[in-house]
This record gives sequence, C-alpha cells and structure tokens, in this order.
Amino acid sequence: MAVAKRNLENMYDKAIRKPLVKRTRIKIVRNSSRVITRAHVTDIARIPKIIGRVLQLTEGDAEDLLHHINLHFIGRHKNIDDIFKRNFSRVSQYIAREAIVSPTKELLIGAFFTMEYSVESAALFNPSIVPHPNQDDLPEGSIRFIMSLRATGEGHISSIVFRSGIIKADRTFLINPVSEFVDTPRIRHDQSYDRHLFELKLKSMNAWNETSVRVFENLADTFSINELKSQIAVVQMDTEEPFETEAIKNINWLADSNYFIKFDKNHDISEHVIFPISENESRGIEDARFVTFFDENGSVTYYATYTAYNGVSILPQLLKTKDFVNFDIITLNGKAVQNKGMALFPRKINGKYAMLSRIDGENNYIMFSDHLHFWDEAILLQEPSLPWEFFQIGNCGSPLEINEGWLVLTHGVGAMRQYFIGAILLDLDDPTKVIARLEEPLLTPNEEEREGYVPNVVYSCGALIHNNILVVPYAMSDITSGIATVSISDLIACMKPVAESENEVI
Repeated sequence: MAVAKRNLENMYDKAIRKPLVKRTRIKIVRNSSRVITRAHVTDIARIPKIIGRVLQLTEGDAEDLLHHINLHFIGRHKNIDDIFKRNFSRVSQYIAREAIVSPTKELLIGAFFTMEYSVESAALFNPSIVPHPNQDDLPEGSIRFIMSLRATGEGHISSIVFRSGIIKADRTFLINPVSEFVDTPRIRHDQSYDRHLFELKLKSMNAWNETSVRVFENLADTFSINELKSQIAVVQMDTEEPFETEAIKNINWLADSNYFIKFDKNHDISEHVIFPISENESRGIEDARFVTFFDENGSVTYYATYTAYNGVSILPQLLKTKDFVNFDIITLNGKAVQNKGMALFPRKINGKYAMLSRIDGENNYIMFSDHLHFWDEAILLQEPSLPWEFFQIGNCGSPLEINEGWLVLTHGVGAMRQYFIGAILLDLDDPTKVIARLEEPLLTPNEEEREGYVPNVVYSCGALIHNNILVVPYAMSDITSGIATVSISDLIACMKPVAESENEVI
C-alpha cells in the first residue's frame, strides 16, 4: 500500500486536473420494432367467452383468420406456432371436456391470448460491459465484449437486453448488427435446488418453523420444483396436523424467486431478453451490474447484481451464468441486503466475497461474506464530500483491479438532481480504505446528453479495461446510451491521494 500511495503522491501535482475523456460517436438507441410476446390472459370470467367465440367459427373461417394473423406476425417472431401453443395451454382448462378443438383452433385460441410487448420502446440505458466468453479468432490486440442494458417499455417495465461487439487494437469499436428478433427464455425444470441452502435462506427470512420442517423432512439433499410442490401438497392435505399458511407462502415465494432459465443457444445474444418472471420482479428488472468473477481455482463465472421491483418494494438479486445462454436467478439474503446498487468484486479478498452497496440510499458501503448469497454486515466506505455529490453517492459498477488499487467508478448527485460519474481508488489488500479520488467528475452531462426521460443524468453500471484504456458505457438521461474512454494512466495521475484518517485530503 505504501508504494502505491507514494506513486500517487508523486504523480499528483497539487493542481486539480481532469483526465481527458473521449466520447465516441457510438449511440445505442432504443428500437420500438423489437418485440417479444407475452401472455394476454384476461379475467377468468371472460376466458370461456373468448374461447367460445373461436369455437363457434367454421373450420374454414378459423383457417382464414389464422392465415391473416400469421401474415401480420409470423415475420416478427421465429417461433409463432410454439408461442400460440404455449398460450393455448394456459387457458385450455377452461374448455369443456366434450369440446372438439382442431389444431387450427388451438393456435387461434392461443393467438387471442397473446400480445406483443416492445421491450425498448421507452428507453435503453444503464449499460454494463464485460469480456465475451468467446475470445477465439480475433486480431491481435482486440477483445470481444458483451454489453447489457436496461430496456424499458410500456408501463415502465424494465428488462435486461444485450449487445455485443469488438474493441480493436487501435481502440475503435465495432458493434455487431442487432437482430430484428428478440425472445424470452424458457424456465428450466431440470435444475435442482440445494436443500441445505434453501433451508438457510428460509431461516435468514425468519420463516423456518414446524410447517417448514414437515415440508423438507422427506426431501432429498437436492430436489426439483415438482418434488417440492408435491411435498407441500402432502402437508396441506394432512387432516391430522394443521399447517401454517404463511410458511407455505414463504416457501413458494422463495422457490419462485430462485429459478433457472435458458435461451436457444443458436440465437444471437442480441435476441436475448431477460424479462420479469417472478412476483417480486413483476414490475421490473433494473440496473444489472455484470462482472467477470474469477474463482480461486481459476474458473470464470459471470455474475450480475440487479434490483427486482414489484411495484411496491425493491429486492437486490443475483444473476449467474457461464455462457449467457443458461442463467440462474438467485435471491440475496441477510440484514445488509438493502436498497439498490450492489456491485460484486471480481474475486475474493482475503478469502471472502466482497461487494459494494448503498444500504441507506446516500453513502457508499462495502460488505464481506463467506457465502455469496448471504450478506449481514456493511462497513461505511465513503460519504458525500464534494459539491457534485452532496445529495447522494453510489457506485457505477463492479471494481476494476489495477496495479495501483481497486478502481471504482462512482456516481454523485448534486443540485437540481444532476448526476455525474466520478472515480475513487481502494487499497488492493484492504478495500475498506479509499486511497485516492477524483476531485472533479469524470463525466458531466453535456447539452446533448442532458435531455431525456430523466434529464441531467449520466450513469453507468460497469466498465472494463483494455490496452490501458478504461471503456465506460454510460446512459444519457435514462433514454439512450453511449461509450466514453479514458487512459488509465491519465486517470490515476489526476486522482488526489486521500489520507487514512477520515479521508483527509493530502
């Protein structure tokens, strides 16, 4: 730490300097024509009526109507028949047993209970960026990347979408063409839950009691969702011993909130949309902060913390993937899992997982844990101290490891709710210590960037470093996104060393 500190002091010339930030001409804009399908199931009382109207059609009229629907929609979705079949199955229980339903009318009924949803119609913002799992067949000095973005559509429901591209050796960017198709994943029912971990999460929720014990006592060390539901049914049907309804509700909630999804591996990553599935994220999946995590055995896993929103409350959650095709969605538990803006460090520190957070909505905190899913204590890391962050501060994604320390992009909120992007440097061995910071913002909204859905905002959910250049994808006023770059050496030279005592500036 002492050597790194002296290097910083030698480079800093006591005058406030701003690093040279270059904004690229790239603009990642919303595209309202990119649509997914959603089930469009109305009130239960209306479902049989709608089905009945379809069944009254002659077979010829049904074929004509289905042909007309396909004419307008088959070119917008790769698997329209499968979509109609899935949504038919959602309402098939309302069809009388004696009714004869032809394959044509099954598809037609499914079509009436299907709707399109434009995931990007309102905004495309708050990006993060990580190296692509596949770095094969690239020119020397280039890197392939994946960028995640928060997409917002009708009703301000947020989801996660992706872009990909290449950063060339000359620091130019190639953004891959975006597919005209988008698709949501399928829930994987072949995955198993870990009984011990499930029980720990229930106990963390103060939801472990006699009813919970009865549900789990006959389950194996790993169990499927169907095995869990069967055991819940056994407990509910036991007439001799009553059960606690709230306990069953908590078990179901936890199972629904920890689930597994899979995309078609043959689809381009720009076609992947992670759309809300569970109840606690029903109103949006917000601000995914992706990180390339290196385990102690050298294996790589991609994690992303995000905020689940149900219209009333928020809940920090975790995404896990190896390939951006299969994803595990995981609840984060513990007393310190509060508020927004959690960002995982890319490796363990002194044998523990580490994560940045903002549990009080105002200050930056750091947390450590023996288990990735459980976070119980937070340590105050940084309070607002500069005018451009007087209102509140937070992180702009996971820390980046460099020789001088852990580089953390921050966001500060100043007067008139203007958002800025700044930077601090944490000690490599003890990241509870801030050893340097920028006195002036790294990025300030310019005249073009300050106009949008939420004015006067620049914001990022994660950057990467390539060839000594910091690559910062960032949102512009919550409506569109761009990319900026800055030299790491220039950035470090402009940071002001911070004394150990109360962050006193040297």
